[in-house]
Amino acid sequence: MKLTPGKLSGLRAVSTERGVIAAAAMDQRGSLQKSLAKEKGGNITDRDMEEFKSLVTEVLTPHASAILLDPEWGLPASKRRSRNAGLLLAYEKTGYDKTGPGRLPDLLDHWSVRRLKENGADCVKILLYYTPFDPKAVNDQKHAWVERIGDECRANDIPFFLEFVGYEEGADEKGFDFAKKKPEVVRASMAEFTKDRYGVDVMKVEVPINMKYVEGAKCYAGQKAYSKQEAMNLFREAAHAATKPFIYLSAGVSNAEFTESLELAAEAGVKFNGVLCGRATWKEGIPVYAKQGAEAFRKWLQNEGVKNIANVNDKLKAATPWFEMYGVQAELAKA
Repeated sequence: MKLTPGKLSGLRAVSTERGVIAAAAMDQRGSLQKSLAKEKGGNITDRDMEEFKSLVTEVLTPHASAILLDPEWGLPASKRRSRNAGLLLAYEKTGYDKTGPGRLPDLLDHWSVRRLKENGADCVKILLYYTPFDPKAVNDQKHAWVERIGDECRANDIPFFLEFVGYEEGADEKGFDFAKKKPEVVRASMAEFTKDRYGVDVMKVEVPINMKYVEGAKCYAGQKAYSKQEAMNLFREAAHAATKPFIYLSAGVSNAEFTESLELAAEAGVKFNGVLCGRATWKEGIPVYAKQGAEAFRKWLQNEGVKNIANVNDKLKAATPWFEMYGVQAELAKA
């Protein structure tokens, strides 16, 4: 697989010197608004959203290789990022279509890949709710959608990051029953979107197991879905499906749970290429901002937020450079 100049420079911009993606995510919109409003006990304004994102960006990007933001409230924050940090911009609308089955996605009405690039994006990111167990007609629609975005990113010579999140209609995705199905949902999704036809450059994937159900894990909740050895094998099976670089997302779990899952991936010998981690670094600061304001939140980020991102970065010593997957020489990847 040969990387074009634009794709190569975009991937370099969001990576560490070593070629690992140590990115922070701050593109949450609807869920963040709801969480802030609940803690504040009142409405959250556009200014609140911009301020929250700007504070996270300002304090955490000196410790990250990049930040993922949305063009709706995140553009002021993008100007506040550290010089060392690249920029990924989200292209999808928040949430999904609730009028029918399949959690169908949609793109932002007033944006295109060209416009995201003009606003400073080094890479473009899309989120897709996906399960291989949906009806063929639903997944065919999603496959075509991803192909279109892949072609748009190719035409604009910018890297395409695809984030897919597994689900099951009517199920508790954090529950025990789904924990048993999750490994196959993640593995089959990686096997699908690693295909060249989609034009995906980096897959942003879920940890293929739920750590709360791994017997012996620090965060073990008492009900066993997998032994530690089984969990490690499931990490390997999912990774084996990938022919493109992949990075892990934190999926809203605690910092302790996410870092433990990265430890397990490392112990399993998985060649993951980094993380794009959001809520595991800053979500516990939501009540601080909502109840005590911007300065209290800044102090919280400088202490707890920085500690959280340092914990994640520490686990990235086990990550492997993305350029190895593309057969790019290290010198060229850093040039």
